[in-house]
Amino acid sequence: MMHQEKVTLVTAKSGADFVETPYIKRLAERALDYIRCGFPVHLSGPTGVGKTTLALHIAARLARPMVLICGDHEFGTSDLVGSISGYRHRYMRDNFIRSVLKTEDVMTSQWVDNRLTEACKYGFTLIYDEFTRSRPEANNVFLSVLEGRILPLPRANGGEEYIKVHPDFSAIFTSNPEEYAGVYKTQDALKDRLVTIGLDNFDEDTEVAITQARSKVSPDDAQRIVHLMRKVRQIHSDHLMPTVRACIKIAKILNLHAERACGESKVFREVCEDVILPAIHKEERTNVRRAIKEVISEFE
Repeated sequence: MMHQEKVTLVTAKSGADFVETPYIKRLAERALDYIRCGFPVHLSGPTGVGKTTLALHIAARLARPMVLICGDHEFGTSDLVGSISGYRHRYMRDNFIRSVLKTEDVMTSQWVDNRLTEACKYGFTLIYDEFTRSRPEANNVFLSVLEGRILPLPRANGGEEYIKVHPDFSAIFTSNPEEYAGVYKTQDALKDRLVTIGLDNFDEDTEVAITQARSKVSPDDAQRIVHLMRKVRQIHSDHLMPTVRACIKIAKILNLHAERACGESKVFREVCEDVILPAIHKEERTNVRRAIKEVISEFE
Protein backbone atom coordinates (compact mmCIF):
# COMPACT_ATOMS: atom_id res chain seq x y z
CA MET A 1 0.00 0.00 0.00
CA MET A 2 1.39 3.40 -0.96
CA HIS A 3 1.24 6.26 1.52
CA GLN A 4 1.31 9.80 0.19
CA GLU A 5 2.48 12.68 2.34
CA LYS A 6 0.85 15.97 1.58
CA VAL A 7 3.44 18.44 0.32
CA THR A 8 2.84 22.04 1.36
CA LEU A 9 2.09 24.17 -1.68
CA VAL A 10 2.43 27.91 -1.88
CA THR A 11 0.57 30.23 -4.17
CA ALA A 12 3.35 32.60 -5.12
CA LYS A 13 2.46 36.27 -4.88
CA SER A 14 4.62 39.36 -5.10
CA GLY A 15 4.66 41.21 -1.80
CA ALA A 16 2.91 44.53 -1.35
CA ASP A 17 6.32 46.21 -1.10
CA PHE A 18 7.70 44.52 -4.22
CA VAL A 19 9.22 47.13 -6.52
CA GLU A 20 9.03 46.59 -10.27
CA THR A 21 11.20 49.17 -11.96
CA PRO A 22 12.02 48.89 -15.69
CA TYR A 23 15.24 47.06 -14.70
CA ILE A 24 13.38 44.46 -12.62
CA LYS A 25 10.62 44.11 -15.19
CA ARG A 26 13.14 43.36 -17.94
CA LEU A 27 14.88 40.71 -15.80
CA ALA A 28 11.56 39.01 -15.09
CA GLU A 29 10.53 39.08 -18.74
CA ARG A 30 13.80 37.49 -19.82
CA ALA A 31 13.37 34.71 -17.27
CA LEU A 32 9.75 34.12 -18.31
CA ASP A 33 10.75 33.89 -21.97
CA TYR A 34 13.26 31.13 -21.15
CA ILE A 35 10.73 29.23 -19.03
CA ARG A 36 8.07 29.45 -21.76
CA CYS A 37 10.59 27.88 -24.13
CA GLY A 38 11.00 24.99 -21.69
CA PHE A 39 14.32 25.99 -20.11
CA PRO A 40 14.96 26.14 -16.35
CA VAL A 41 16.24 29.50 -15.14
CA HIS A 42 19.22 30.00 -12.85
CA LEU A 43 19.54 33.33 -11.01
CA SER A 44 23.17 33.64 -9.98
CA GLY A 45 24.70 36.43 -7.96
CA PRO A 46 26.07 37.59 -4.60
CA THR A 47 24.03 37.71 -1.46
CA GLY A 48 21.64 40.61 -1.10
CA VAL A 49 20.88 41.28 -4.77
CA GLY A 50 17.33 39.94 -4.58
CA LYS A 51 17.62 36.50 -6.21
CA THR A 52 14.99 34.81 -4.03
CA THR A 53 12.59 37.76 -4.22
CA LEU A 54 12.91 37.82 -8.00
CA ALA A 55 12.42 34.03 -8.19
CA LEU A 56 9.18 34.32 -6.19
CA HIS A 57 8.01 37.15 -8.43
CA ILE A 58 8.68 35.07 -11.55
CA ALA A 59 6.81 32.14 -9.99
CA ALA A 60 3.87 34.44 -9.27
CA ARG A 61 3.79 35.49 -12.91
CA LEU A 62 3.56 31.82 -13.93
CA ALA A 63 0.36 31.53 -11.85
CA ARG A 64 0.98 27.90 -10.83
CA PRO A 65 1.22 26.33 -7.35
CA MET A 66 4.80 26.52 -6.12
CA VAL A 67 7.05 24.32 -4.00
CA LEU A 68 10.20 25.68 -2.39
CA ILE A 69 13.40 23.76 -1.66
CA CYS A 70 16.35 25.34 0.17
CA GLY A 71 19.75 23.83 -0.53
CA ASP A 72 21.43 21.97 2.31
CA HIS A 73 24.75 20.10 2.44
CA GLU A 74 23.02 17.19 4.20
CA PHE A 75 20.61 16.67 1.31
CA GLY A 76 20.54 13.36 -0.53
CA THR A 77 18.50 12.38 -3.56
CA SER A 78 15.77 11.04 -1.28
CA ASP A 79 15.25 14.53 0.15
CA LEU A 80 14.21 15.61 -3.33
CA VAL A 81 12.50 12.52 -4.75
CA GLY A 82 11.15 10.62 -1.74
CA SER A 83 11.97 7.69 0.50
CA ILE A 84 10.62 5.01 2.79
CA SER A 85 9.61 6.80 5.95
CA GLY A 86 8.25 3.88 7.96
CA TYR A 87 6.38 0.59 7.93
CA ARG A 88 2.81 -0.52 8.44
CA HIS A 89 2.41 -3.66 10.54
CA ARG A 90 -0.78 -5.74 10.53
CA TYR A 91 -1.43 -8.79 12.69
CA MET A 92 -4.62 -10.84 12.51
CA ARG A 93 -5.61 -13.74 14.79
CA ASP A 94 -8.62 -15.78 13.71
CA ASN A 95 -9.88 -18.43 16.16
CA PHE A 96 -13.48 -18.58 14.95
CA ILE A 97 -13.36 -22.38 15.09
CA ARG A 98 -11.92 -23.59 18.38
CA SER A 99 -9.78 -26.29 16.83
CA VAL A 100 -8.41 -24.03 14.07
CA LEU A 101 -6.05 -21.14 14.69
CA LYS A 102 -5.32 -18.81 11.77
CA THR A 103 -2.82 -15.97 12.02
CA GLU A 104 -1.57 -13.43 9.50
CA ASP A 105 1.41 -11.12 10.05
CA VAL A 106 2.05 -8.53 7.29
CA MET A 107 4.60 -5.70 7.23
CA THR A 108 4.58 -3.22 4.33
CA SER A 109 6.91 -0.29 3.70
CA GLN A 110 5.55 3.25 3.45
CA TRP A 111 6.84 5.31 0.53
CA VAL A 112 6.56 9.12 0.76
CA ASP A 113 6.93 11.36 -2.29
CA ASN A 114 9.03 14.44 -1.71
CA ARG A 115 8.80 17.91 -3.26
CA LEU A 116 10.53 17.33 -6.58
CA THR A 117 8.36 14.29 -7.29
CA GLU A 118 5.18 16.21 -6.47
CA ALA A 119 6.23 19.13 -8.67
CA CYS A 120 7.04 16.83 -11.58
CA LYS A 121 3.80 14.87 -11.24
CA TYR A 122 1.42 17.80 -11.09
CA GLY A 123 3.22 20.55 -13.01
CA PHE A 124 4.08 22.84 -10.12
CA THR A 125 6.71 25.57 -10.22
CA LEU A 126 9.81 24.49 -8.29
CA ILE A 127 12.09 27.08 -6.71
CA TYR A 128 15.37 25.54 -5.63
CA ASP A 129 16.92 28.30 -3.52
CA GLU A 130 20.71 28.24 -3.02
CA PHE A 131 20.90 24.88 -4.79
CA THR A 132 24.72 24.88 -4.75
CA ARG A 133 24.62 24.44 -0.97
CA SER A 134 23.50 20.86 -1.64
CA ARG A 135 26.16 18.33 -2.61
CA PRO A 136 26.42 17.88 -6.42
CA GLU A 137 25.57 14.17 -6.25
CA ALA A 138 22.24 15.00 -4.58
CA ASN A 139 21.33 17.16 -7.58
CA ASN A 140 22.15 14.56 -10.23
CA VAL A 141 18.47 13.61 -10.44
CA PHE A 142 17.82 16.94 -12.17
CA LEU A 143 19.85 15.87 -15.21
CA SER A 144 17.12 13.57 -16.51
CA VAL A 145 14.31 15.80 -15.24
CA LEU A 146 15.51 18.87 -17.12
CA GLU A 147 16.77 17.18 -20.28
CA GLY A 148 14.65 14.08 -20.86
CA ARG A 149 11.64 15.26 -18.81
CA ILE A 150 11.73 11.96 -16.92
CA LEU A 151 12.10 11.50 -13.17
CA PRO A 152 13.63 8.11 -12.25
CA LEU A 153 12.27 6.62 -9.03
CA PRO A 154 13.92 4.11 -6.67
CA ARG A 155 12.53 0.56 -6.76
CA ALA A 156 11.70 1.01 -3.09
CA ASN A 157 8.68 3.11 -3.99
CA GLY A 158 6.78 -0.06 -4.87
CA GLY A 159 5.33 1.44 -8.02
CA GLU A 160 6.59 2.81 -11.31
CA GLU A 161 10.32 3.06 -12.01
CA TYR A 162 9.98 6.55 -13.47
CA ILE A 163 7.40 9.23 -14.12
CA LYS A 164 7.05 11.59 -17.04
CA VAL A 165 7.43 15.21 -16.03
CA HIS A 166 4.21 17.21 -16.35
CA PRO A 167 4.25 19.71 -19.27
CA ASP A 168 3.59 22.63 -16.89
CA PHE A 169 6.53 21.81 -14.62
CA SER A 170 9.08 24.62 -14.46
CA ALA A 171 12.14 25.19 -12.32
CA ILE A 172 13.90 28.29 -11.01
CA PHE A 173 17.30 27.89 -9.36
CA THR A 174 19.24 30.46 -7.35
CA SER A 175 22.86 30.38 -6.19
CA ASN A 176 25.69 32.40 -4.71
CA PRO A 177 29.14 32.60 -6.32
CA GLU A 178 31.31 29.50 -5.87
CA GLU A 179 33.85 31.34 -3.71
CA TYR A 180 31.26 31.79 -0.95
CA ALA A 181 31.65 29.60 2.13
CA GLY A 182 29.48 26.48 2.14
CA VAL A 183 28.93 26.50 -1.62
CA TYR A 184 29.74 23.52 -3.86
CA LYS A 185 30.90 23.78 -7.46
CA THR A 186 28.05 23.05 -9.87
CA GLN A 187 28.57 20.03 -12.09
CA ASP A 188 29.01 21.06 -15.72
CA ALA A 189 26.25 18.73 -16.93
CA LEU A 190 23.66 20.49 -14.76
CA LYS A 191 24.97 23.97 -15.50
CA ASP A 192 24.67 23.24 -19.23
CA ARG A 193 20.94 22.51 -18.82
CA LEU A 194 20.22 25.86 -17.16
CA VAL A 195 19.89 29.34 -18.61
CA THR A 196 21.88 31.47 -16.18
CA ILE A 197 21.05 35.12 -15.56
CA GLY A 198 23.88 36.81 -13.70
CA LEU A 199 22.65 39.38 -11.19
CA ASP A 200 24.62 42.34 -9.91
CA ASN A 201 23.59 45.25 -7.74
CA PHE A 202 20.55 47.03 -9.11
CA ASP A 203 20.73 50.35 -10.91
CA GLU A 204 20.49 53.43 -8.72
CA ASP A 205 16.81 54.17 -9.40
CA THR A 206 15.86 50.60 -8.46
CA GLU A 207 17.89 50.70 -5.25
CA VAL A 208 16.25 53.98 -4.26
CA ALA A 209 12.78 52.60 -4.98
CA ILE A 210 13.44 49.38 -3.02
CA THR A 211 14.91 51.26 -0.06
CA GLN A 212 11.94 53.59 0.14
CA ALA A 213 9.36 50.82 -0.30
CA ARG A 214 10.89 48.59 2.38
CA SER A 215 11.48 51.32 4.97
CA LYS A 216 8.92 54.09 4.25
CA VAL A 217 11.56 56.84 4.49
CA SER A 218 11.21 59.91 2.28
CA PRO A 219 12.41 59.77 -1.34
CA ASP A 220 15.17 62.28 -0.50
CA ASP A 221 16.47 60.19 2.40
CA ALA A 222 16.36 57.01 0.32
CA GLN A 223 18.31 58.79 -2.43
CA ARG A 224 20.98 59.93 0.02
CA ILE A 225 21.39 56.51 1.62
CA VAL A 226 21.79 54.83 -1.77
CA HIS A 227 24.20 57.55 -2.92
CA LEU A 228 26.36 56.90 0.15
CA MET A 229 26.32 53.15 -0.42
CA ARG A 230 27.36 53.49 -4.05
CA LYS A 231 30.26 55.74 -3.02
CA VAL A 232 31.41 53.09 -0.55
CA ARG A 233 31.33 50.43 -3.29
CA GLN A 234 33.64 52.56 -5.43
CA ILE A 235 36.23 52.49 -2.64
CA HIS A 236 35.79 48.91 -1.49
CA SER A 237 37.73 46.25 -3.41
CA ASP A 238 34.60 44.07 -3.47
CA HIS A 239 32.52 46.42 -5.61
CA LEU A 240 29.33 44.41 -4.98
CA MET A 241 29.31 45.05 -1.25
CA PRO A 242 27.50 46.47 0.65
CA THR A 243 24.25 45.56 -1.10
CA VAL A 244 20.83 47.18 -1.07
CA ARG A 245 20.13 45.25 2.14
CA ALA A 246 22.46 47.67 3.92
CA CYS A 247 20.45 50.59 2.53
CA ILE A 248 17.23 49.06 3.86
CA LYS A 249 18.73 48.48 7.32
CA ILE A 250 19.91 52.07 7.62
CA ALA A 251 16.61 53.45 6.32
CA LYS A 252 14.50 51.37 8.71
CA ILE A 253 16.52 52.49 11.73
CA LEU A 254 16.23 56.12 10.66
CA ASN A 255 12.49 55.69 10.30
CA LEU A 256 12.30 54.12 13.76
CA HIS A 257 13.95 57.19 15.30
CA ALA A 258 12.20 59.69 12.98
CA GLU A 259 15.65 60.86 11.91
CA ARG A 260 16.77 62.31 8.57
CA ALA A 261 19.70 61.25 6.40
CA CYS A 262 21.61 64.45 7.01
CA GLY A 263 25.00 65.58 8.31
CA GLU A 264 23.54 66.85 11.56
CA SER A 265 22.11 63.48 12.58
CA LYS A 266 24.38 61.62 14.99
CA VAL A 267 22.11 58.56 14.70
CA PHE A 268 22.59 58.51 10.92
CA ARG A 269 26.39 58.62 11.20
CA GLU A 270 26.49 55.88 13.85
CA VAL A 271 24.08 53.59 12.03
CA CYS A 272 25.97 53.94 8.75
CA GLU A 273 29.22 52.83 10.40
CA ASP A 274 27.53 49.98 12.28
CA VAL A 275 25.88 48.62 9.14
CA ILE A 276 28.57 49.27 6.54
CA LEU A 277 31.94 48.64 8.21
CA PRO A 278 31.48 44.94 9.18
CA ALA A 279 31.12 44.13 5.46
CA ILE A 280 34.43 45.88 4.66
CA HIS A 281 37.86 44.26 4.75
CA LYS A 282 39.76 45.37 7.85
CA GLU A 283 42.58 47.00 5.90
CA GLU A 284 40.06 49.17 4.04
CA ARG A 285 37.92 50.27 6.96
CA THR A 286 39.87 53.44 7.70
CA ASN A 287 39.40 54.75 4.16
CA VAL A 288 35.76 53.73 4.10
CA ARG A 289 35.08 55.34 7.49
CA ARG A 290 36.63 58.56 6.18
CA ALA A 291 34.53 58.40 3.02
CA ILE A 292 31.33 57.89 5.04
CA LYS A 293 32.04 61.03 7.08
CA GLU A 294 32.85 63.07 3.97
CA VAL A 295 29.72 62.04 2.08
CA ILE A 296 27.43 62.53 5.09
CA SER A 297 28.88 66.00 5.76
CA GLU A 298 27.64 67.03 2.30
CA PHE A 299 24.02 66.24 3.23
CA GLU A 300 22.14 69.24 4.59
